Amino acid sequence: MTGRASPSERLYTTLRAAILNGVFAPEQALKPQELANAEQVSLAVAREALLRLVGEGLATRLPNRGFAVPAVNAERWQQIAEARAVTEPAMLRLSIERGGVDWEVRVRATHHHLARTPPWEPGGRFASDAWSEAHRQFHRALLEGCGNPVLLDGFDRMWTASELARRWSGAIVPERDGADEHGALEEAALSRDAERAAELLARHIRHTARNLTTGPD
Repeated sequence: MTGRASPSERLYTTLRAAILNGVFAPEQALKPQELANAEQVSLAVAREALLRLVGEGLATRLPNRGFAVPAVNAERWQQIAEARAVTEPAMLRLSIERGGVDWEVRVRATHHHLARTPPWEPGGRFASDAWSEAHRQFHRALLEGCGNPVLLDGFDRMWTASELARRWSGAIVPERDGADEHGALEEAALSRDAERAAELLARHIRHTARNLTTGPD
């Protein structure tokens, strides 16, 4: 029998969803005492939840000034994109080299699921949670054929750290043809065209980060 979530876990879950769904604006202060009062928890519990969000890249710790939602054009987003654009294409090359039939089936299935998941909730500004999860599963499936759990753990951490930037990017440039980009990635990977697949993935990652600083082309 599973016990009830702790107050810190409940507050963390609530705040995480609120930040990812745009309830808090970029650079808006996240005041521990106000959050503690609103959720009827202790200040220590509020700070613990906020520190978890900092660890995921969903909040920023300000010297002597508490916490805030990261800025849209924060340098950290570009740093994460650079790291992903270096590591993930290399992982995809390994997947294409090492992945077998099971990997191919997984890539095709996750792309099928992604392509048929509506990206937007009715009236929503950000991508839906269901689409965001289908998106993560497809990108991870592309890389799972590398067979290296250390690299995959790194992917998981960077994906989580960049999720807020990804959602903001989609809101800033909603007309981006992500479905076409994902279809091209699937085709190149399953055709075992490592050079093209790696190039497409690097471009895909950089496009997301670029939208945060330049907006629509």
